[in-house]
Amino acid sequence: MHRIAIPVTPGLQLFELAIPCEVFEPGREDFPVPWWYELQLCAVQDGPVRTAEGLLFDGPFGLAELSQADTVIIAGCADRQCEVPEALLQALRTAYDRGARIASICTGAYLLAAAGLLDGRTVSTHWMHAEELTRRWPAVRVEPNVLYTDDGQILTSAGSAAGLDLCLHIVRTDHGTRIANALARRLVMPPHREGGQAQYVEQPLPASGSQGLGSSLDWAREHLDLPLTVEDLARQAMMSPRTYARRFRETTGTTPLQWLCAERVRRAQDLLENTDDTIERIASLCGFGSAHQMRTHFTRINQVTPHAYQRTFRSHADA
Repeated sequence: MHRIAIPVTPGLQLFELAIPCEVFEPGREDFPVPWWYELQLCAVQDGPVRTAEGLLFDGPFGLAELSQADTVIIAGCADRQCEVPEALLQALRTAYDRGARIASICTGAYLLAAAGLLDGRTVSTHWMHAEELTRRWPAVRVEPNVLYTDDGQILTSAGSAAGLDLCLHIVRTDHGTRIANALARRLVMPPHREGGQAQYVEQPLPASGSQGLGSSLDWAREHLDLPLTVEDLARQAMMSPRTYARRFRETTGTTPLQWLCAERVRRAQDLLENTDDTIERIASLCGFGSAHQMRTHFTRINQVTPHAYQRTFRSHADA
């Protein structure tokens, strides 16, 4: 089992604590994977811990389990101005030094910064608190306009909803696209949002008359093997290319071409995980002009080459 530990601190918001608990809930034996997660909620003090809502948490795990976990998730920071207990900071450092994966949701990045784990890294937190994080820890590079960041061992996310995206990203990293998409369906949420997508968009819901935007995306997903352009998508939505591009960014926080590239990479992930097709064949099916183009975009988004990705998940399938 892969042990995930979540420290429970006084005043922690229940919703942010519930996000990783729901995603990594141990009772998912029906998922066809060689292993799932063991979840440990770790009190950071002796005796019960009171949440922001007034509920008392009294569990069997503490900081000893936290420092020995495979993944540690900091589900927010209850009081950004409060001094963090040194025992908690040391447990985080111990877990990091052992090679544990460390993730934070929303203001949980404050605890990682206080532990010295974010120095020199590019991280995310809620856009409302990004300036304060930069001011208090100048060695941390805060990117206020992305949903989450992943540099391998340290992962950070923006606000609560972005925490869901980050947790699904972890599942996708561990178990592949198909399992992550199945879990997203269980949670009734979109299967994937790119980490580089904007946290906040001026017009989060389509304006009146823009219903064609969604249908154009569905059409594009069915025709990814074609050399699609903004003009092709705009034609499906019955808009001019300029209007379509503007509405697309207002609604999604990204551009049509960036979205297309991410969709093609996701399709490639699924094919690499679940077929024996060659890289060249997959590149063609996903609409990349060549295997070289696919390698370039795939590696940029996933920080791993298609060949390495395929070897990893085919070995999982064999197991």
